[in-house]
Amino acid sequence: MKKTLLLGVLLLLLAGGYWYYRSISTGPQYSLLKAAAAVQAHDVAAFEQYVDIESVASGMVDQVTTQSTTLKLLNPGGAAFMGSLRLLKPQLAAAARKEVQRYIETGSVEAAVAAQPKRAINVSILGLVGKVVSPESQFKDVKYVKEEDNGQALVGLEFTQPKYDTTLVLEVKMLERGGHWQVTQVTNTGELIRHIARLEKQRMLGK
Repeated sequence: MKKTLLLGVLLLLLAGGYWYYRSISTGPQYSLLKAAAAVQAHDVAAFEQYVDIESVASGMVDQVTTQSTTLKLLNPGGAAFMGSLRLLKPQLAAAARKEVQRYIETGSVEAAVAAQPKRAINVSILGLVGKVVSPESQFKDVKYVKEEDNGQALVGLEFTQPKYDTTLVLEVKMLERGGHWQVTQVTNTGELIRHIARLEKQRMLGK
């Protein structure tokens, strides 16, 4: 009887271990690890398998153009700047893809930005990300993973922000693409930039 019970417990543990392995090796976290590995390997094609750059950039533009505080941080032109961003969203999304591709190829933000063609409206996707994740920032943890039945997941990525002695959570939306997951949106760009603006104001007042 004891041997049967022990065998049952062992089988449950093995089944649980296999489920955990499968969830990690096929889930959103694994795809994010593969995307990070692609950046390290300067492999653009592999990165784009796990991150839809144009979709992410388009979503960022949408969030930026609805946030007056965010717009002031990016450009003092206000409403005129917002209107131009909306009109140029498809071109900006395509340009963002080239910018990120260049960054992955070279590992240099400066090279990626310098390679961009001169336009009347210059918005750098790397510059927007840099408002939240500074060069001194470090990845801390996966704060949460919320998988839904419709093949969608929200993943919170926690980063340090040493300048303000705090951490911030960047939330990405991911979709299942048949065997892997792909980032399609950063859901809280505007919220994070507003938060950074408040922290910067507090820092300046504290000087």
